[in-house]
Amino acid sequence: MKNILVTGADGFIGSHLVELLLAEGYNVRALSVYNSFNYWGWLDDMRNERLEVVCGDVRDPNYCREIMKGCDTVLHLAALIAIPYSYSAPDSYVDTNIKGTLNICQAARDEGVERVVVTSTSEVYGTAQYVPIDEKHPKQPQSPYSATKIGADAIAKSFYNAFELPVVIARPFNTYGPRQSARAIIPTIITQIANGAKEIKVGDLTPTRDFNYVKDTCRGFLALARAKGVEGEEINIATNKEITMADTLKLIAELMHADVTWVKDPARIRPNKSEVRRLWGDNTKITTLTDWRPKYSIEQGLAETIEWFSDKNNLAKYKWNIYNR
Repeated sequence: MKNILVTGADGFIGSHLVELLLAEGYNVRALSVYNSFNYWGWLDDMRNERLEVVCGDVRDPNYCREIMKGCDTVLHLAALIAIPYSYSAPDSYVDTNIKGTLNICQAARDEGVERVVVTSTSEVYGTAQYVPIDEKHPKQPQSPYSATKIGADAIAKSFYNAFELPVVIARPFNTYGPRQSARAIIPTIITQIANGAKEIKVGDLTPTRDFNYVKDTCRGFLALARAKGVEGEEINIATNKEITMADTLKLIAELMHADVTWVKDPARIRPNKSEVRRLWGDNTKITTLTDWRPKYSIEQGLAETIEWFSDKNNLAKYKWNIYNR
């Protein structure tokens, strides 16, 4: 495994993954979504002789085949991920998440790629029917986003069964860290506090989440790309712990030494049947099949995340007072 294609490389997790792969000595072809500004997202300031940035779209099957030439491994992260926006624009989620994954799988089959890691999400499980959630837990499409990710996972699995495509489905639970969109719960709280707000706008604080620090998530991707005998498997990347939104926000306030109050913002509330009430991932499978273990506690991960967002140059990149669905 020397030449790796990363789709969605310009995003939050993708950019951290590119950094890890370069640090590990791999040659990386990083796909950034095409735009007329030639903007590479979080890759814009990243320069390395082993990094090749290409601009395009996973919705184009011919382009997917073209950028895969010469690569022996594909880490497929490109997706639309915002749950609230999926309520308004479900067609675009089908095109990107399902058809995009189909295009990647077909191109990988045609090009003889040795390993394909397809990114899933803990949202495919919906609200936990039992905890911790293992890979046998039923799938529950509680949003158009999660429905398309369930479909994308099924496409990937079908290519393993029908064509023996060496694909593994990586299922990270709730990843957080530097560069994450302020749409997500942790950065939206941090950016509001860092900008001096005393009343912090939030959604429902009762659900629980299994928060993965982004560096741990990326190490999980790399472990699954390297591991033998995991083809055709769906594998959680989780800490095997849960914490409520309310306790997470209290911890952030303590770490930032902030005296603030919480205000419920109706725009941030999911429809009742769409809200995932509990996520707590079982990581037995990945810790059995690979040498991966989570390294960061929630306190350590939040501290690094707060430090990054508190840098005025980083904070300036966020429209903290506008809720981005």
